[in-house]
Amino acid sequence: MDVAIGFDTSCYTTSVAAVDAVGNVVAFQRKLLPVQSGQRGLRQSEAVFAHVRQIPPLVENAMQELNGVTVRAVASSATPRAEPDSYMPVFTVGHGYARALAATLGVPCYGFTHQMGHIAAGQLGKPPMDARFAALHLSGGTTELLLCEGDTLTRIGGTLDLHAGQLVDRVGVALGLDFPAGPALEALALHCVNPCGGGLPVSLDHDGLCCHLSGAETQCQRWIREGTRSAEQIAAEVFDLLARTVARMLAAASATTEVHQALIVGGVSSSCLLRNQLFKRLQALRCPVEVRFGEPRYSADNAAGIAWLGMQHWQAETHESAAEPL
Repeated sequence: MDVAIGFDTSCYTTSVAAVDAVGNVVAFQRKLLPVQSGQRGLRQSEAVFAHVRQIPPLVENAMQELNGVTVRAVASSATPRAEPDSYMPVFTVGHGYARALAATLGVPCYGFTHQMGHIAAGQLGKPPMDARFAALHLSGGTTELLLCEGDTLTRIGGTLDLHAGQLVDRVGVALGLDFPAGPALEALALHCVNPCGGGLPVSLDHDGLCCHLSGAETQCQRWIREGTRSAEQIAAEVFDLLARTVARMLAAASATTEVHQALIVGGVSSSCLLRNQLFKRLQALRCPVEVRFGEPRYSADNAAGIAWLGMQHWQAETHESAAEPL
């Protein structure tokens, strides 16, 4: 079996994965970065050190799942996104390990963006997307609306202040939840027996393609200080706001770009509550776009999409080499 190994070292997670020639994930290891209770993340220097500690055992565990395979390529997230000044120290850790492993094995090493990895991971095990589709990347460090055309990603919208994941984490930590707070905040929302709904108004700009989320955090922090709403109600309000915001942004993207499909990726998109609420909102808006989500386990930061990109890149290079005249 031919496989490609992928590394992703984000601000949230250390991960290693391997994918075979048809996109099956044959090894998958990930571990959240350790964050002290009450904190809202790590400094880059702290995250780098955590990745250095966490990668070796993850690689050891992944290799135990790869008996009898042939590693054809190694890949990594080298930068956050495809922009000239896009850089974060955390990604140098995974990229460095990938280069070292590739050199040891005598195979090519490919670098991709973390964002490309998310979009690839969202398509694992799913029917192919159209050649032209919209993607909405919702995470703690990114809230971007993208037009995807082949390997080209063009930003057409997104947040103008706070990211979706930041809203979830800041409200969650303020309610006493551990970081990252997404699953625990969702659990609170699901236990809300008397949701209010609509307490956080949607704030859009640029013809509905961009959003503002900082005002929602301010209101939630006020509710927490004043004790005027329960933790369950506040959690429910956050997910209700995100569903209404995302639905209207996707409707705007459909009207602006005339795409027929949209892919939603990133850690925030792993929420089943958000997914269910979003479909209802899109139906109410009569939005014609077919919306897809990746598998929940491959929605948060992970190396599976990076490994799949590495395998596809190796296959393309191999095909081109075989097609060259003698």
